[in-house]
Amino acid sequence: MWLHVDGAYGGVLAIAPEFRSVLDGVEDADSLVVNPHKWMFTPFDCSVLYLKRPEVLRRAFSLVPAFLTTPEQDEVVNYMDYGVQLGRRFRALKLWMIIRAFGVDGLAERIRAHCALARTFEGWVRETPGWEVVAPVDFSLVCFRFAPEGVSEERRDEINEAIMRAVNATGEAYLSHTRLNGRFVLRFAIGNIRTEAKHVLRAWELLKGEGDEHRR
Repeated sequence: MWLHVDGAYGGVLAIAPEFRSVLDGVEDADSLVVNPHKWMFTPFDCSVLYLKRPEVLRRAFSLVPAFLTTPEQDEVVNYMDYGVQLGRRFRALKLWMIIRAFGVDGLAERIRAHCALARTFEGWVRETPGWEVVAPVDFSLVCFRFAPEGVSEERRDEINEAIMRAVNATGEAYLSHTRLNGRFVLRFAIGNIRTEAKHVLRAWELLKGEGDEHRR
């Protein structure tokens, strides 16, 4: 059995020492993936795959016809042996440039700032009547919804979808959604390196405004 840990978004949080516990137990996994293009400010697409036993993965994928063999094939890491793709772009270069530009401390500082902004946004949602946070806010993602009293769950789903579409249509903010316990839920994720408190506040103003429209 191959145990894989998907740290595509949250794994980046471990850059900051105080959040490193998100990877507790990862040493028992055979592989771990992290996507720097999701929360490490790297242009799409760039994924990092860590392997405990790379030789096992290589045995699973390696199929080298004569025309792909080279005299140096046993001396280098050939990435075609670790997946179905033969050729690929030099994705590592853009990640290297991000790390060189900000350094580990700089990246950790920005991740902390995003988490702090998410907690601020969470506080606004919790203190506003008719709105609710529906999942723990551990990273920079807030799952929430508009839930006015006296409205059926089905109607709440319709209203939240309408709110999301209206806010996204402004072009000032972009939210996604999911379903938790069968209910339509809004997702507010902070991950852009240029995001500041004023942007988060503006998004909340747009959301509240749309919510107020549906109270009438």
